[in-house]
Amino acid sequence: MFFVLLSIVFSLFVQPKTKPEQTIALSEVARKINAGSIKQIAVNDNDLIVTDASGAVWHSQKESETSLTQSLANLGVDKTKLSAVSVQLQTTNAGNSLWLTIAIQVIVPFVLVLGLLWFMSRQTQKGMAQTFNFGRVNLKLFMNPKERITFKDVAGLQEAKEELREVVDFLRHAKKFLDLGARIPRGVLLMGAPGTGKTLLARAVAGEAGVPFFHISGSEFVELFVGVGASRVRDLFAVAKKASPSIVFIDEIDAVGRERGTGLGGGHDEREQTLNQILVEMDGFDRETNVIVIAASVTGDTPVLVKQNEEPKLLPISEVIDAYYQEKEGNVEKSANGLEVLGFEKKPGGDKNIYFQNSAFKKVRSVFRHKVNEIYE
Repeated sequence: MFFVLLSIVFSLFVQPKTKPEQTIALSEVARKINAGSIKQIAVNDNDLIVTDASGAVWHSQKESETSLTQSLANLGVDKTKLSAVSVQLQTTNAGNSLWLTIAIQVIVPFVLVLGLLWFMSRQTQKGMAQTFNFGRVNLKLFMNPKERITFKDVAGLQEAKEELREVVDFLRHAKKFLDLGARIPRGVLLMGAPGTGKTLLARAVAGEAGVPFFHISGSEFVELFVGVGASRVRDLFAVAKKASPSIVFIDEIDAVGRERGTGLGGGHDEREQTLNQILVEMDGFDRETNVIVIAASVTGDTPVLVKQNEEPKLLPISEVIDAYYQEKEGNVEKSANGLEVLGFEKKPGGDKNIYFQNSAFKKVRSVFRHKVNEIYE
């Protein structure tokens, strides 16, 4: 519609002014003046617009090097008769008119074409930018000290807060844990009905540790186009690693954390690709990243993201002790160097109910439970 209106306006400007259809010779004009039938003559350079007493209009021309008065006098016009005619001079500059015509007919269309090309280029660049940014994740970052939330702001949930203090300790003193060979916690799953404080608890962990807190919903990963979710996961962890140590909070993780093979697209299902990328980022080869993932779920229907054995792997005492002895050294007494990071737990039931546990976290927290003298089979 805009271009249609523009074309109409352009045609109005470009359309030349209509001239009188009747043409009359200058000698005939002189005769009519002597006859007293000419009322007005409009002079525009060499062009003459002649109007008679009846209102008829003719177009005529005079000699270029001679004035109108002189030309009419040469044709025998009486001065008295000529004085009775109204002669009007039109001061339109032919040069300016020519440039205006050129501007309207050439420059204006050229500018319109350039504007159209610029508009199309702008739209193309915008579309390409949206295409390349389609895989970018829309993160919400909370680092405002005024909004700092700690465990003191969370009422109740004492057991959950106690377990999350280990995550806070790691974020504060990651190097100690890594130097002791402790395995970095990959993430925490918070389950509960809506309004029970899952998000508040996650923000409290970030507030206690004083690290950036990134928030995103699980549904924001899944899109119609295959590969977008996985790309957003990579972008999410790339941003979080640059700001590490940091916390990534994924709300409604059920949207992508369900069982595999349930999508309509099989192995190419967008949700499954997103889930696989999350697993790679959380439990891949890079285990020294200072990024903790905290996810919230209402139903807890995330079997793929949760280890089947939630407790740490515990080894029988004999398997741990035998690692410090060579063959035929059964009766040799050795010092417990290297065993200081080991503790043990009793598990009810079964014959071998005493197990060792790698307790590097316990050492950092100054919780030593060394009962090597009680080791027996």
